[in-house]
Amino acid sequence: MYGYYSADACNLSEFKAITARNVDPTDIPNAMGAPKNVPVYDCAVLGDMLRDKDQRRFLMAEWAEILHRGAGVFVLKAACTNLASIDAATAVFNKIIAAEKSKSGGGADHFAATGSNDRIWNALQKLCEAAPDVFVDYHASPAIDAACEAWLGPNYQMTAQVNLVHPGGQPQQAHRDYHLGFQTADVSATYPAHVHDLSPLMTLQGGIAHVDISVESGPTKLLPFSQTYRPGYAAWRREDFRAHFEENHVQLPLDKGDAIFFSPALFHAAGANTTRDVERMVNLLQISSPFGRAMESIDRTAMCKSLFPVLSRGWQTGEITETMLDIVLSSAAEGYSFPTNLDSDPPVGGLAPRSQKMLVKQAIMSGVSFDILSADLDAQARAKLATPL
Repeated sequence: MYGYYSADACNLSEFKAITARNVDPTDIPNAMGAPKNVPVYDCAVLGDMLRDKDQRRFLMAEWAEILHRGAGVFVLKAACTNLASIDAATAVFNKIIAAEKSKSGGGADHFAATGSNDRIWNALQKLCEAAPDVFVDYHASPAIDAACEAWLGPNYQMTAQVNLVHPGGQPQQAHRDYHLGFQTADVSATYPAHVHDLSPLMTLQGGIAHVDISVESGPTKLLPFSQTYRPGYAAWRREDFRAHFEENHVQLPLDKGDAIFFSPALFHAAGANTTRDVERMVNLLQISSPFGRAMESIDRTAMCKSLFPVLSRGWQTGEITETMLDIVLSSAAEGYSFPTNLDSDPPVGGLAPRSQKMLVKQAIMSGVSFDILSADLDAQARAKLATPL
């Protein structure tokens, strides 16, 4: 349908043509090269550019063009030169993993099978509170700061989730990421085409290597240029698109302290760790635009409680239809699952937790009491608070 994307309408031949492109060296004048169509930059030689305001902007424009219309991914060699801070952060993360596993068995993952890896949700805050001195040294990389600003502008919002993949850890399937990549296929299809274009402009995916990562240990599988296929959020679950990804993806080894950045719309997947002894730890960075926020602070929990008796009564009498219910709750309730605390508010039956709107709608349609709904709303609000376990 015009203005919307559907999986059935996606064209594999068009996707193949897009992903058959090659990087033009003239588009990446500051790169060391582009092995396997992935531009690679040596941060050791970019120091002067990063310190000079005008040169820094020139470099950031180059990176933004890669993410937008180019390969969709680039690697920063030696992005973190303070390897002692990497090791110190690794030690903190391992302690957090052990503590969380002893309490609850470890963090659930969006894509990996239980037990094949260890995940730390909100690793950013947990590292900061556990070892603020380590945090300062670890997050003081001018190159990483420039990469984030290149895509999102100043005042970006950093988040991070550590992923530790053990030897034998299995690969992921090809996918796209947050925002629309975390929605079900049905939900994604309800958003108009221009929102599919907007979604990857709102976030940036990155990762900092905490160990030397050989191809055998499973660095991220990437399909350069795949982010430029506009209906990709509708296509990535299709088996023929995933088969093309598996046949054509590339992987680059990383050294400890290297960073990788890519568009969330790039088709990608973690690789298999086929080694016997490499514990593949990467701190996954997910950086968000500061603009993805409403103008006013609204107490939507209070609004839901005020409306619930009226909506419930109208639903019971038939005066309020399901369509009316959806419309009213769209104005009053929080319809999006994020941001949240994924330790205490994990995904339910998919990649995203239940939203406040879903909670209230289900309560009305099932006829629960106000007291139960009120308690559920308060519990959901507490679960979303960014307080590490």
